[in-house]
Amino acid sequence: MNNRFNRGAFGFGSGPSLSTLFSRRRIAASWRNGGAVVTGGIIVACVAIWLVEIVLNLVAPSALSAVLNETVFVPVYAVAHPWIFITAMFLHATNLFHVLFNMLTLWSIGPVLERMMGHWRFLAFYLIAGVGGGIGMMVWGVVSPNGQGWITASYGASGALFGLFASVLIVARRVGADIRSMTVWIGINFLMPFVIKGIAWQAHVGGFITGALLTWLLVSGLPALRQRSFTQRMWIYGSAVFALLVVVAILCDTQNPLRALVF
Repeated sequence: MNNRFNRGAFGFGSGPSLSTLFSRRRIAASWRNGGAVVTGGIIVACVAIWLVEIVLNLVAPSALSAVLNETVFVPVYAVAHPWIFITAMFLHATNLFHVLFNMLTLWSIGPVLERMMGHWRFLAFYLIAGVGGGIGMMVWGVVSPNGQGWITASYGASGALFGLFASVLIVARRVGADIRSMTVWIGINFLMPFVIKGIAWQAHVGGFITGALLTWLLVSGLPALRQRSFTQRMWIYGSAVFALLVVVAILCDTQNPLRALVF
């Protein structure tokens, strides 16, 4: 990772301003200066999609159900409908708490990593971690009692967010940064499944492990690759981790009890 950070860069509340999110001139300037443009874009996309869900829920609930049937992550359909690994990351429940909590979390932690990684590399990392969250759900399908995990639906940004948590923890430890405020926020997120029912902790675990693995490879990894540029290492390690996730998904799907019916 590049060195555009310091020991105090891991504090809470370092997200982009609202004016940056909606001004083309400020977006362009923020992009050039390493601002949190991708973070802001993800937030805008998630909130916009959530608003569409709210409207559909009010005026055409059957249409919302039809959309969710094709976009929510359900392990039994994951290999047959691989787009749900991505679409589910931008969906949230039609209550304010889910989208608000996730977007506040992204607002606080995303800019730190986007400055360190660069815009496109951060987006790649975010998406790979989110896919890892889906893999966590598939692994749970394999090991869950009576195979109930195969039909457990999940959606939301939290799988990707836990990948970001893992990355911040690894990098902060490496550089000796003060992340006390960030650690509190991470701790709250880890405790949520024990307090609120219905949270897909399996996606949290999958995203966290994926983010930790990719970050470890990027900051340590193979000695022969340590002198490569960060962009090259992201391409190499990101592709390798993504390929590993694909293999795990395929292996898990061999245990899918409804595999013959969804293809």
